[in-house]
Amino acid sequence: MRPKQNRDWQPQVAVLAYATREGDQVTVHDIRNFEYRTAADFTPRYETRTYSLGNLRELDLFINYWGSKLIAHPILSFDFGPQGRLCFSIETRFARGQGYSPIAGLYRQYEIIYIAADERDVVRLRTNFKHEELYLYRILMPPEEVRGRFMEYIDRLNELHAHPAWYNEITDNCTTCIRAQRPAALRRPFDWRLLINGFADQMLYEHHVLAGDLPFAELKARSLIDERARAADDAPDFSYRIRAGLPGF
Repeated sequence: MRPKQNRDWQPQVAVLAYATREGDQVTVHDIRNFEYRTAADFTPRYETRTYSLGNLRELDLFINYWGSKLIAHPILSFDFGPQGRLCFSIETRFARGQGYSPIAGLYRQYEIIYIAADERDVVRLRTNFKHEELYLYRILMPPEEVRGRFMEYIDRLNELHAHPAWYNEITDNCTTCIRAQRPAALRRPFDWRLLINGFADQMLYEHHVLAGDLPFAELKARSLIDERARAADDAPDFSYRIRAGLPGF
């Protein structure tokens, strides 16, 4: 069985983003920025944006829970200052008529997709329309390493645009892919919380990667942004409003 690019995809994952680079300028094509009315009723909209690597300032992490606290979904957000933020969400690419099954996720039933998205798209979809829990953390990382992480995403984005790959519940999922896209010499030792990833933020806290000088339980409680996101909705300063006053920002 081989992964494919030409299935009849569900509209949320129908378009693969890709990027081009000229020197310090990275242009990302087909950034998702949908106009949502409900989680299932939306107007697709894709944009092309150019970012200067010299403007890349910070890296933030969203942790999304939709059911069990054992399992979560990470979304990374790269802050380019005056050029805005770009998010990456590693997801299962569903064809029309497909639903998710953890068992099927082990057996080459789903391709994988790297969604490049506007922050208001991936955040509001979860907080305002799906009514899921979303936590936001600032990652402690020097700018040169943030740029390295960004280019890891860009490289993998382009690889998948050219050659499809399978999603796998264990080896190639929304969390393990973040580790796998790193050069082997730069990867941290494997941790069980990469699989039971509802505890991934606690793992990062123990490695002193999360900003905010608080006990972990307090940091997590104060990092829930659902009410902020619903209040900000589609405001132009959405990204500022969901961060203002959070620990570590």
